[in-house]
Amino acid sequence: MFKKILIANRGEIAVRVIRACHEMAVAAVAVYSEVDRASLHVRKADEAYPIGAPAAAESYLNIAKILDVAHRSGAEAIHPGYGFLSENAQFARACADAGVKFIGPTAVAMEAMGSKTRARQAMERAGVPFVPGTSRGLESLEQAEQVAARIGYPIMLKAAAGGGGKGMRLVQAPQDLKSALEGARSEAERSFGDGEVYIEKAIVNPRHIEMQILADEHGNTVYLGERECSLQRRHQKVVEEAPSPIVDHDMRRRMGEVAVRVAQAAAYTNAGTVEFLVDQQKNFYFLEMNTRLQVEHPVTELITGLDLVHLQIRIANGERLPFTQDEIKIRGHAIECRIYAEDPDNNYFPSPGRITLLLAPSGPGIRRDSGMYEGWTVPMDYDPLLAKLIGYGADREQAIGRLTRALSEYFVGGIKTNISLFRRILRHPDFRAAKLDTGFLDRMLQEKPVNRPDFQTDSKAAEVAVIAAGMFAALGLSATGAGEHAVLNGSPGGNSKTASRWKSAAHREALR
Repeated sequence: MFKKILIANRGEIAVRVIRACHEMAVAAVAVYSEVDRASLHVRKADEAYPIGAPAAAESYLNIAKILDVAHRSGAEAIHPGYGFLSENAQFARACADAGVKFIGPTAVAMEAMGSKTRARQAMERAGVPFVPGTSRGLESLEQAEQVAARIGYPIMLKAAAGGGGKGMRLVQAPQDLKSALEGARSEAERSFGDGEVYIEKAIVNPRHIEMQILADEHGNTVYLGERECSLQRRHQKVVEEAPSPIVDHDMRRRMGEVAVRVAQAAAYTNAGTVEFLVDQQKNFYFLEMNTRLQVEHPVTELITGLDLVHLQIRIANGERLPFTQDEIKIRGHAIECRIYAEDPDNNYFPSPGRITLLLAPSGPGIRRDSGMYEGWTVPMDYDPLLAKLIGYGADREQAIGRLTRALSEYFVGGIKTNISLFRRILRHPDFRAAKLDTGFLDRMLQEKPVNRPDFQTDSKAAEVAVIAAGMFAALGLSATGAGEHAVLNGSPGGNSKTASRWKSAAHREALR
């Protein structure tokens, strides 16, 4: 087993990998930019090295600096996390050239699946079902017009490189095609340095379902079940759950077998995810492959009892998968919320700043993967993901109940977060009935919110109550120091009558 692993990332995923290293008795090496000197991943690591200015291009995306730290620290392997260099074939190749094991697929496999057009070509040869469209980049507007007329509107323009919704345009009618193509190409070039764009038939109200696969370096490949990722905002996933409410045993087997075929066609190793679009008749189509660990991997871990990061490290170490497909069992249901530093009242604009108070949820069936702590300053230089909150239960109903309860316990002071969005999603009748598709969240956000000045679900009431708690404690009204909990919960440890007055005041404030 490796004795030392460098984590070429930051935030909650760096903390997640560091914890896995420590569980396996492996030393963890962190890297950090100037603005991340006090970050949680730096505090958790055994060693930490500065790698430059806040700009990612000068730090977390600087291959030479990261490999220099690997050399100086004696790290034998590098885990890239997700984002940054995780899907960069040049980085994977540079690691191999430097004699450092890249914990992920080979550069060749990454290149085969990293371009959506090349991936479609490979899947076409492998007989994998995919959405009608082009398997090569568009050469002209005239070609785009011909293809769109053949497959029929609406169509989707997509960047061949990258992801995250960049370089994507939905086109409903022929007169909109020219401007959409120009916009998609321009955004793709800015975002990925590659302006290649292709066409797909737009499936109306699809579900986005992905299949987790694992492949060792000895030819063994398995699937670990699916994740429902239909709740998206601007093509970015917001809530994920496993298993999907619409996938039965037979459909899971068929999707899983296709996912394994996709991986084998690319000679893929380590952890990866094959993404599908599913139409209203439950027909599924290959969309793309993510050649890395996914943000939403915890829901798969909870329903399978497997640790994907441990398995990634063991596969990179040359070990065989310790189980066969028949030995993988799915139990229970898990739902994940991505907690971002963003302002729901200001079009979800990023909200950097100092975390002045942090009340974190816990209890039965709750997992929290976090990169924040009280007193830490959230930088404005990176993706605003702070943490992931996951609820697990024996079935979907229990998972929703536990996650709803945990969200009512969650408070992050000093900055804005999207926690209130998840409270709203989880109590929406269509979500509870599993009536989901990729347009669900956009439709929900256009609805007028139901006025519920419930202390446990209203974020403004919670904020007022937390301020009240501080005043309550400052005035010495709680001899036990538990005034905060007395105010928030009306629990023993404080003056319950005073706590009730604060709680009532919070309710009145929320109604304004």
